[in-house]
Formats: sequence, structure tokens, C-alpha cells
Amino acid sequence: MKKNIGNADRVIRIAVAIVFGLLYFTDIATGTWAIVLLMFGSIFVLTVVVGFCPLYSLLGANTCSRSNKDF
Repeated sequence: MKKNIGNADRVIRIAVAIVFGLLYFTDIATGTWAIVLLMFGSIFVLTVVVGFCPLYSLLGANTCSRSNKDF
């Protein structure tokens, strides 16, 4: 599996996941929307940890620099 998430993309995903988590845990977002936000935040964190986004693979996108593509 090749990395397709670059450093800038990682920072953005972590920031968005933190915002989603804050919205969930401070009860600003409630109900179904809160669960959806928490799920998306979890997916963002998982893709950052792995360094691979399956959706990017399907779309042919790659934000990773050439020197960091392989594990």
C-alpha cells in the first residue's frame, strides 16, 4: 500500500477531526449529526495514521510528495 496523503493534508485532517470531536464532546452537535461527525473524525484520524486514503485511490488523487510514497 502506497501513501497518498501528504503532510499538509494530514494537518488539515487532524484539525478537522479535532473540531468534530469538540463539537461532539461539548454537545454543540447532538443526535444523528453528532454521530456522523464523530464517525468522519474517526475516519480522518485513521487515514492520517495509516497514510492512505481509499477514496483518493479511487479518484486517482495523491497529495503525498514523491519522496514519501512508499512505506
